[in-house]
Amino acid sequence: MWKTIKFYFVTIIIIGLAGLALYYRYFPQRAVVSRTADAPALVWQIQQLQDLVTVRYNIQKVIGLKEQKVPFGNEQVLMLVQAKVLGGVNLAFATANRTGNTAVIGLPPASILDVALDDKETKVWDRTKTWWTPWVSLNPDLEQSARRAALEDVRLAAEQMGIYSNAQNNAEKTIRNFLQTMGFDHVTFITSSVNRRN
Repeated sequence: MWKTIKFYFVTIIIIGLAGLALYYRYFPQRAVVSRTADAPALVWQIQQLQDLVTVRYNIQKVIGLKEQKVPFGNEQVLMLVQAKVLGGVNLAFATANRTGNTAVIGLPPASILDVALDDKETKVWDRTKTWWTPWVSLNPDLEQSARRAALEDVRLAAEQMGIYSNAQNNAEKTIRNFLQTMGFDHVTFITSSVNRRN
C-alpha cells in the first residue's frame, strides 16, 4: 500500500514538473522593464560622453607658400600634407526632456573638434629661393608658416566636404541608439543655438 502511494506521489510530482517545464517552454514569461531615468539623470548620462567624435576625415593637400625678400627675390616652399579632421558634438551643452517613453534631446550644432597634421606623412616637396639672390638666407620659420596655412586649408576643405552635417547626423544616430538601449521608443532632436566651437 505504501509503495503504491509513494509511486503515485512521485508520478504526480514528475508530471507536475514536466507540465511546468512545458508551460515555461511554450509560454515564456516576459520580464517587466520599468524606466526610471528622469530628465536630469538622462542629461547627466549624455553629458558624460563629453566630446562625441562622430566623423573623421583624412585629407591630403599640396600647400605652396611664397615669401618676398627685401629688397627683392623670394623663397618658396611646397609641401605635401596629410591631415586628420575630427568632427562631432560637444555634449556639455546637451539638454534632455522626457515624456513617457519619448526623449527630446537638445544638441549643440556639430563642430570641428580637432585638426592635426600627420607628421610622418607630411613632407616638404620642394624648397627654393631665387638663384640670383645668393646672399639672402632661408627663413627657418617658412615651413612652420606653411604648416599653419595647411591647417586652415584642411579645415576649409572639411567644411566644404560637409563635415558639420555628417557629424550632426552621426551624433543623433549614436545618441538615439544609446537611448533606445535604455528603453526609449522615440527619440527626437532639437539643435540648440550654442555657437560652434572651432
